[in-house]
Amino acid sequence: MAILNYELLDTNNDVTTTRTLLHESIPLTGTIVSGTYSDNNIKNYTHGQFQSVYDYPYLSSSANHIFDITVGYDEGSTLSGSAGATQEAKKINMYNQFSQVLLGYTGSTNTVRKFELDLSLDGSGEMPESLFLNFARLVTKDQIKKGTVSVTVGTGSWATPFAGTKVLTDASASATGGTFSVLGGEYGVLYDNATNVAQGLVFYQAGIVALSTASFSGLSDFYSSSAGTSSIADMFVSSSITASCDALRHRVQNISFNNTTEINSKVYFCRVPHNKYNHSSNPTYLSSSTMRVKSVNTDTPVAYITTIGLYDSNNDLLAVAKLSEPLRKDPTNELTLRVRLDY
Repeated sequence: MAILNYELLDTNNDVTTTRTLLHESIPLTGTIVSGTYSDNNIKNYTHGQFQSVYDYPYLSSSANHIFDITVGYDEGSTLSGSAGATQEAKKINMYNQFSQVLLGYTGSTNTVRKFELDLSLDGSGEMPESLFLNFARLVTKDQIKKGTVSVTVGTGSWATPFAGTKVLTDASASATGGTFSVLGGEYGVLYDNATNVAQGLVFYQAGIVALSTASFSGLSDFYSSSAGTSSIADMFVSSSITASCDALRHRVQNISFNNTTEINSKVYFCRVPHNKYNHSSNPTYLSSSTMRVKSVNTDTPVAYITTIGLYDSNNDLLAVAKLSEPLRKDPTNELTLRVRLDY
């Protein structure tokens, strides 16, 4: 039945806002990254600047883009200017692009910042070469949850990469002071679980992981090609970006984290006083000028609330909330109905 009149909402006492964070565990196993679909889920591009990983052969209509891989180094790196360098300009530009977007520029010299394996950005612990994993919003949602990132990589030979492994985590990010805020949002440090040595960074809002080449510096055969095996430094110089992405995928055993979905809500407390909303303007409420819900004329009026409408100051209907069941309303009771709008 339709309720007769309107009730003004007090924005100070009748309206409030809330925020809810929902988390989902995202496991990205190495079998998806390389192996399960014979690399048919790996998309390379003619520009050769990055590589995309899908959860299914990418030509399929049901395939979902998971993340992109690329590599790069700073122009001040010891690798810059090496003889026989392949795609050096693109690698430097790629590093600079990530640095500009995530870190910005230094205040004194207005130059692009270098990634650093700490939370100070004071020039110590610089990471002039990096392997980047750029996760799609499909899997990160609004951001990656701090303290949940785990990256397991193989440290064995090229033939048996997972004969040895290391696990990089951001466990310290959940502690006070465990993250640092920059232009691209907050970031934390990825530490080797066994040695507690910093070997990468994770940018939570941007959904980007940057791995240091130090993670694989002890391997003489990080990469294998027709020219033979090579270290990661040699690969950075002589191999294309696409080949470098292939080499990294060959050593990724597992990536996991929890994503975060932020739900903002506005809650309206619709108060129904005892002396209002006890009648209905619905034509079916009366029969021959007599209330259908009353059997005796002296009985108190009764109405049933089924719907709440939220209106603006011009009486334009903006939202409608349906109750799960009609609520009886008469002069002997008062109701407070809680309406929540999520956005």
